[in-house]
Amino acid sequence: MKISIVIISYNRPEDLLELAKNISSLQYAKEYLEEVIIVNNNSPVSYESVERFIENCPEIPFRYYRTADNLGVSRGRNFAIQKSSSPILVFLDDDAVFKSMDALLQIQKIFSTQYADRPTGIAAFKVYYYDTLALQQTAFPHKQFHKRKELPRFSAAYFAGCAHAIKKEVFETVGYYPETFFYGMEEYDLSYRVINAGYAIRYDASVEVLHKESPLGRLPGKDKLRGMWINKSTVAWKYLPQLYYFSTAFLWSLEYLRKTKFDAAGWVTGWKKILRIPASEKRTPLNDAAKKYLKKVRARLWY
Repeated sequence: MKISIVIISYNRPEDLLELAKNISSLQYAKEYLEEVIIVNNNSPVSYESVERFIENCPEIPFRYYRTADNLGVSRGRNFAIQKSSSPILVFLDDDAVFKSMDALLQIQKIFSTQYADRPTGIAAFKVYYYDTLALQQTAFPHKQFHKRKELPRFSAAYFAGCAHAIKKEVFETVGYYPETFFYGMEEYDLSYRVINAGYAIRYDASVEVLHKESPLGRLPGKDKLRGMWINKSTVAWKYLPQLYYFSTAFLWSLEYLRKTKFDAAGWVTGWKKILRIPASEKRTPLNDAAKKYLKKVRARLWY
């Protein structure tokens, strides 16, 4: 199966240039790499260095797009998905690089392996911090990090957006990323739909990625943090038993207060939007098979 690599970039030309060079050095590119789709999300900074590298690297099938406005994460990915032509799509943040130079071969193996329970719809990769080479817990697709971090592979309930691969047929079956989510939690929304459709999410440590995020994490602004709180509550309302909608909304509200040093005005704004979710979002609860899958993989659903 051929592979498309998808990168959505905003204000990171230096990091993107390093990633483009990294991709150009991957093993098995001639055999498996169909295209590298780069979406410049209408960044105000110059991407001339990236554009020049692409022009001088015709052996790698780069396809470069610049959007008319900042589409955000979900809309940017959806834009790229519709431009792609391969059965497997690999998504990387623009501040990441492959540590495994045989990543294309390993991704082939992940999706070619036959499982008795469910076919693999999404693959999550092993992500390290770029500077320290420590395993990035926030990019690990299970809350039982210390119990599972040494496992070579396991089934999961969600995936991290910075480095993953998805069969294109998955999007054709369950739809694209939610475009109402400008920032945050779009992976959870897609994960539940994928699991509900009978696919599995597999973590596989054979594909290793280096991520330039600080070990201290990215501290989103108040608006982004409030959006994450609202989006996670929306996901819980749409797919999970109603108890989890209330627990998610409440516990994330406490997290919002903690991280914003008690931004009362933003907290009230968030609650107003969350209390409107039941009237604006249709519930599409997970089927019994999906619930059993989540229980089997020990998914954390409370928040």
